[in-house]
Amino acid sequence: MKIGIVGLGYVGLPLGVAFAEAGHEVVGVDADARRVAAVEAGESYVEDVTSERLRSLPARLHATLRYADLASCDAVIIAVPTPLTRNREPDLGPLVSAGTALAGVLQEGQLVVLESTTYPGTTRERLVPMLEESGLAAGRDFNVAFSPERVDPGRTDYTMRNTPKVVAGLTPECLERAKGVYAEICDELVPISTLEAAELSKLLENVFRSVNIALVNELAMLCDRMRIDVWEVVEAAATKPYGFMRFDPGPGMGGHCLPVDPFYLAWKAREYDTPTEFVELAGEVNQEMPYFCVEKVAHALNDHAKAVRGSRIAILGVSYKAGVGDLRESPALKIMRLLRERGGQIVYHDDYVPELPDFDMSSEPLEQVLAGSDCAVIVTAHPGLDLQTVVNGSPLVVDFRGATRGIEAKHLVRL
Repeated sequence: MKIGIVGLGYVGLPLGVAFAEAGHEVVGVDADARRVAAVEAGESYVEDVTSERLRSLPARLHATLRYADLASCDAVIIAVPTPLTRNREPDLGPLVSAGTALAGVLQEGQLVVLESTTYPGTTRERLVPMLEESGLAAGRDFNVAFSPERVDPGRTDYTMRNTPKVVAGLTPECLERAKGVYAEICDELVPISTLEAAELSKLLENVFRSVNIALVNELAMLCDRMRIDVWEVVEAAATKPYGFMRFDPGPGMGGHCLPVDPFYLAWKAREYDTPTEFVELAGEVNQEMPYFCVEKVAHALNDHAKAVRGSRIAILGVSYKAGVGDLRESPALKIMRLLRERGGQIVYHDDYVPELPDFDMSSEPLEQVLAGSDCAVIVTAHPGLDLQTVVNGSPLVVDFRGATRGIEAKHLVRL
């Protein structure tokens, strides 16, 4: 088969590599010329795909800026971002651009699959009409399906191959066609009856995590007031062998999905006069956590007779999760901005993020970033972070990840 991928980001590039490694020809389209050039040069910018893997596929994986190159594909998979507007409403701009451009080259007999996370009804009500501007009829002249991505950057135990793949089609024939394509790279397929049910299943996965993270974050703020160790509480509850799933508190949610998806669902629910107060509240709690963390740092400095203004504050870990360099919606960035606004002198250490162009900053070695610091703040505890060096090297340490549990020191403050 010849597979087209629209969007060569954290979802699209690994998807294209998987199909190429399965022996299929892949054409990847992206609006970013830098990404296209990198793929063509065999240089990966996605952690889940090494440059060595890219360079092993020169005859089967090609990147381009031209949608016209998709005309010869058997299937085209759309994996573009679905962000929020500044008012926290769905921004389907990238999807509209992709759908409009694809309609101009769509051919009879092709399969088009949307993988981008979105609200129920997007595929049927937004994508299909755009594609039918081609003059072809969905379900008759070409096939349409939705199959939500399940990418967890940096994870190695669950890969594209062994993670069950949800698939839904516009018609039964569309579903069968999509199953045939994904069977090439996925061991287990989960067919769903409607496009809308599949779209909502993806939102449920992420809203579930958002709500539970919000719950434990709210508990962390309460424990802070009550002077109870939230980490001890969580660990005690997690010993129950049934009816409880562990979630840890932290400085807020990051990545593309968890901070965004609850608002997609809440926005769509308003169309049906059904407020999703529980879902929206969870989003609000998690959005508030960076502000709480900044106050925690300010109080800790105050207890050491220092103000935020003028203090050298070392941020340890700026990516949104441990073990990756992904900065999307990272709470560390908001914490850094807020501390800067208060007059803090911010420096950072992150082996996975060498540069922060928006801050005009570079990562400094751990010992160097700790030297002369008034406070070290553990925002993301990457593997290999020498916690004892952190505790020994700074007069004040604030830990938002519970990484220092097991270390006792008077100048150590935990969430």
